[in-house]
Amino acid sequence: MRCARRDRTLYPDRVHVYAIGLRTRFRRITVREGMLIEGPAGWGEFSPFWDYDPVESAAWWRATREITEQGLPEPVRDRVPVNVTVPAVGPEQAARIVRDSGGCRTAKVKVAEPGQTAAEEADRLAAVREAIGPQGAIRVDANGGWDVDTAVDRITVLDRAAGGLEYVEQPVASVPDLARVRRAVRVPIAADESIRRAEDPFAVVRAQAADIVVLKVQPIGGVRACLDLAERIGLPVVVSSAIETSVGLAAGVALAAALPELPYACGLATAQLLTADVTGHPLLPVDGALDVAAARGLRPDPDRLAATAADPETTARWTARLDAVRAVAG
Repeated sequence: MRCARRDRTLYPDRVHVYAIGLRTRFRRITVREGMLIEGPAGWGEFSPFWDYDPVESAAWWRATREITEQGLPEPVRDRVPVNVTVPAVGPEQAARIVRDSGGCRTAKVKVAEPGQTAAEEADRLAAVREAIGPQGAIRVDANGGWDVDTAVDRITVLDRAAGGLEYVEQPVASVPDLARVRRAVRVPIAADESIRRAEDPFAVVRAQAADIVVLKVQPIGGVRACLDLAERIGLPVVVSSAIETSVGLAAGVALAAALPELPYACGLATAQLLTADVTGHPLLPVDGALDVAAARGLRPDPDRLAATAADPETTARWTARLDAVRAVAG
C-alpha cells in the first residue's frame, strides 16, 4: 500500500497504484493500471487511459473525488442487468466467453479491430449467437473505427451474421458521420466517444445522430454528472465501464441503480476481463445481473491490494500523472 503523507488538503489518506493483467488484449493494452484512493466517504478509482491528457483526465479525477468525498446517490433498483463483453477474439473463444459469463443474456462484441476482416467479425458474431441462443441480445462496438461506407457495409453483414443486432456502438468517429450512418441503416446507433470525449455532448442530439447514449462515470466526471447529463440528453442510457477494478465498477453500478429508467443491459461485467481484482468479492454477474447492495458495500482487501500493487516505476508514473491532473483541475 502506498500512503501519501505530504499535504492532507491535497492528498488523500490512502493511495494504491495497481497493475492487473487482462485475460485478452483489449483496447490495445494487456495490463490495466490505475489508482485506488480512500477518502472520508469511501474508496474510489482514478484510472484514465494513457491517451487521455491531463485536461481530459480532470473529469476522471472529479469522479474520484465525488465518490471519496460525497459517496453514492440512493438506488431505485436492487439489481442491474449486464452484458458480457467479447473482445476481438476467434469464434471458439468468443463462444466460451459467452457461456462462462454468469448467465448474461446480452453480449457486446468488439469489432473494427485493425487487421481483421469482415469474415472474421461475422464468424465471431455467429459463434456468439449460437452460444447466447435465439432470445439473447447482441450488440457490437466499433470504437469509431470505421468510415461511413465501411460502417454501412459492415453493419449490414454483421446484423445478418448475428441474426439481428440490438444496436451498434460508435461505428464512426464524428457526429456528422454518426448521423449519416444512422440514416443509412435500420440498426439503432449508440454514441459513446461522441459523448464522453466531446466538448459538446449535446451535438449528438441536435444532429439526431444516435438512438442511445453510453455513459461512463469516470470520463463524464462522476455519478451525479452522468445523472444530470442523462436527464438533459433525453435518450435511453446504457451505463458502461472503463475496464476498472471492482472499486471503479461500483460507481457504474451506482449510476445504473439510480437512473429512473434502465431499458438496456449495462456494460458493467468487465471484471471478467481482469486476471485479478482488488477484492475477494469482485463484481461478477449472477443470473446476468450485478447486485447493487454488494457494489455499495464493496471495499478492497489488504491482501488483494498487496497482490495487485504496481512496481515502483509505475507507481511513480501514476503519482506524477495525478499531480499533473490536479494542477489542471484545481
